[in-house]
Amino acid sequence: MENLSHREKEVLKYVVENFIKSALPVGSRSVSKQTDLNLSSATIRNVMSDLEDLDLLSTPHTSAGRIPTDKGLRFYVNSLMNRHDLKNSEMEMIKNQFDEMKPGYFEEENLYIETSRILSKISHQLSIVTKPFLSSGVFEKIDMMQVSSNRVLVILNIKSGYVKTVIMEIEGEITRTRLESIARILNERLSGLTLKEIKETYSERLHSIKNDEPELVQLFINSLDKMHSEEEKGGTIHIGGTGEIINQPEFEDPKSFRNIIHIAENKNLVLHIFQPIEGGVNISIGKENQEQKLKDYSVIYSSYKIGDMAGNIGIIGPKRINYGKMVSLIQYISNLISESYS
Repeated sequence: MENLSHREKEVLKYVVENFIKSALPVGSRSVSKQTDLNLSSATIRNVMSDLEDLDLLSTPHTSAGRIPTDKGLRFYVNSLMNRHDLKNSEMEMIKNQFDEMKPGYFEEENLYIETSRILSKISHQLSIVTKPFLSSGVFEKIDMMQVSSNRVLVILNIKSGYVKTVIMEIEGEITRTRLESIARILNERLSGLTLKEIKETYSERLHSIKNDEPELVQLFINSLDKMHSEEEKGGTIHIGGTGEIINQPEFEDPKSFRNIIHIAENKNLVLHIFQPIEGGVNISIGKENQEQKLKDYSVIYSSYKIGDMAGNIGIIGPKRINYGKMVSLIQYISNLISESYS
C-alpha cells in the first residue's frame, strides 16, 4: 500500500470523503470534475480499477460507482486522513454544558448520562461512556452508615476524588460505634492499596480482626464484590444516541435497524469491546472488529483518566463515519472528563 502513486492516493481520498458525506457510490466523472488531478473520466476509471484490484475500492452490484472497502478505509485513516479540529463554537458549547453540571454530578450517574447525550447529539452516532473501572483505583477510605435496621450504606472513597456507594443488607442491628470502629481499622490497614490488591490479600491483612468482627469484615468484602459484579454486568456503562443513529441512511433497511437496536441494548457486548487503552484513540473498522455483530460498523474510542483509574468514551456507527472529526470530538470530551475530576 505504501507504493500507491499520488493520483491513486488522491482518488482514494476523494472516494472515501465523498462516500462519507453522501453514503452513495462515487463515479469517475465526479472525481474527474471535482479534483485537481486534471485527468479524464477514462483515466480515473483505470485508476479506480487498479484500486479495486488492491481491494481498496469495490463496486456495488447496482452501481457503476465505487465505495471504499474496509481495507480502503483503514488506509485512509492511517495515511490520508486530515485532522478535523472542532470549531471553537462546538468546543465552547460542549465546555459550557460541562460547566453547568451541578456540584455532585461527579459522584452520580449524571456525568456519564449527560456526557453520553452530548456525544450522541454532536456525532449522530451511538455513544458509549463507561464509568472508571474500579479495580485499579487506589483505596483512600471507607465510611459505613446504618440507614435502617438491616441496611448499611457503604461509601468507598478512591484517591482522585471518585466516590462509589452501595447499600448492603445485614442480619440484625449494628451500632454506629461498631461501624465507625471497623471503618477506622479498615482505613488504617488498607489505605493506599488498589482495590485489586485488597481483593487478593484481604484475608491476610485483616486476619487479626476477622474473628472479632467477622460480620463487618464480610460486609466490606461483599461491598467490593457487589461493585465488581455491577461492572461485570454492564452496570458501569451508558449507551445513548439510538434516536440519532437510526436517522442515518444505512438503517432504512429493517434488518440493519434491528441489528443496531440490539447492539444498543446489549451492554455486556459493548463493555467487552470498550476495554481501557493507554493513550490515543482506538479505531476498528468493519471486519477488524472481532465481534460478528459489528462487522458492518466502525468503533472509535479513547480512555479518560481519573487518578489511577480509567474509563472509556467512544462511538459505534456505520463505517461511513467522519473519522477525522470523531477523533477530535472524542479526545476533547475525554480530556474534559479528566479535568472535571481533577
